[in-house]
Amino acid sequence: MAGRLEGKRVIVTDWQKYSGPAIVELFREEGAEVFPDASDLSVPDAADRLVKSVGRVDVLIANLAVPFEFAPAVERDDAEMMRTIEGIYYPLHRLVRAVLPQMLERKSGKIVVTGSASALRGRAGGVALYGAARGAQLAYMRNVALEVAPHVNINATAQTYVDNPTYFPPEYQQTEDFRGRLAECPAGRLASMRECAQTVLFLAGPESNFFYGQTIPFAGGWTV
Repeated sequence: MAGRLEGKRVIVTDWQKYSGPAIVELFREEGAEVFPDASDLSVPDAADRLVKSVGRVDVLIANLAVPFEFAPAVERDDAEMMRTIEGIYYPLHRLVRAVLPQMLERKSGKIVVTGSASALRGRAGGVALYGAARGAQLAYMRNVALEVAPHVNINATAQTYVDNPTYFPPEYQQTEDFRGRLAECPAGRLASMRECAQTVLFLAGPESNFFYGQTIPFAGGWTV
């Protein structure tokens, strides 16, 4: 079905990171007026300013990404903990808080969190702080989704093994560490950003009108 988002006004945050580029491209193909944002949403009032600048927002894609280095939790200090939380979790609440009043007034709206499969399955290798921040996103999403149902649909993806510039850049794909990680993926390959964007599109479009607080793993079978 073409034109799933015809006439919809969509914010995509951190659009140059994670799966943002493909989301922007695909949503425009589906008729949306897309407002790609690359501002620093860790600034406390940035989310409010963004929503006010756009005006009516029919769909919010909370695509939030923070690069990190693999390291054991015992080696991570408070500064790294706060950097991760402030980049991934705090902006989500601020964005939702900024956009929900107008959606509730219209009794219509979609919010999609592009989350991570690191929140669904633990793994060794030094991702505890990142996984915790992603887990906070999904826990927050589930609870707010029930607060605003049935008028607003809030759902999430949980991705990994997606070819993206933030977590699987080309230089990383040439390493032995990457080859070891890929061996754990049942699909045996990375998905394209566009494949991931199609799942985000499902949650942003009319086909997901019966979805509330759901997380769709997009991980090539890794979370099974």
